[in-house]
Amino acid sequence: MEPTDRPSRATEAFFGRRHGKTIRPQQAKALERGLRAYRLDLTAEAPADLGTLFKADVSACRLEIGFGGGEHLLHRATEAPATGFIGVEPFVNGMAKMMTALDKRPLANLKVYDDDATRLLDWLPPADGIDLLYPDPWPKKKHWKRRFVSPANLDRFARVLKPGGRFRFASDIDSYVNWTLLACRAIGGFAWQANEAADWHTPYEGWPGTRYEAKALRAGRRPAYLTFIRK
Repeated sequence: MEPTDRPSRATEAFFGRRHGKTIRPQQAKALERGLRAYRLDLTAEAPADLGTLFKADVSACRLEIGFGGGEHLLHRATEAPATGFIGVEPFVNGMAKMMTALDKRPLANLKVYDDDATRLLDWLPPADGIDLLYPDPWPKKKHWKRRFVSPANLDRFARVLKPGGRFRFASDIDSYVNWTLLACRAIGGFAWQANEAADWHTPYEGWPGTRYEAKALRAGRRPAYLTFIRK
C-alpha cells in the first residue's frame, strides 16, 4: 500500500495514556532487552510472507491488538508454537509486564509492536487472524469516534486478513458490542459466526480468561465473544 493510499490518521487516537505507575528497574531492563529482541521494525520493508518475521517455523500468523498485560497472548503463543503471534500494546506498563514474562520464558513465535496499531496494520502482509479483546470502550458518546472499531480500521482488517481469516472481538460493554456488529454489517466482507445467543456468550475454545474479563464478571457484566470470517 502506498502512503497516499493509507487512511488518514488525522483524527485517530484509539488509546489513552501511554504510562501508568513507574516501572521497577528490573522491569525496565527486561523491557529494554525485550524490545530489542521482539519489536517489529516498521522502517524495514514488509515481507511478502508474514511467517518470515519469526525465529520459529510457523504455518499461520495472528495479531492481537491491545494485549494489556499479555496473559491471553502468552497463553496462545505457548499453546500453539507453530503459529506466529504479533501483539500490539502502546501502554508501557503492559509491555513491560510482557517483556518480563518473556525474559523468563522466551518464545520464538512471538513479535510485538509498542505504538499505534494502525501503522502496523498498514504495513502488515496478509495474516490469518486478528483479535481485539476488551478494547477501551470509550463509554461517553462524544468519545465513540475513538473506538478502535471504525470503518477505516475495518477496511484495514479486510486488507490484512486472508479470505477465511477470523476477526475476534470480545467486550463486556453492550453498546460497543452492538456498535461492532453494526459496523461489520455496514462495511461488508465480514460474516458473523452465530446462530443463537449462546454462540456469542460462550468464550472462545481454549479461552484462558483475562483480568479485564474477571473485573467485568465481578461487576455483573456479561461478556460477548464475537467471531467474524473474512469473506
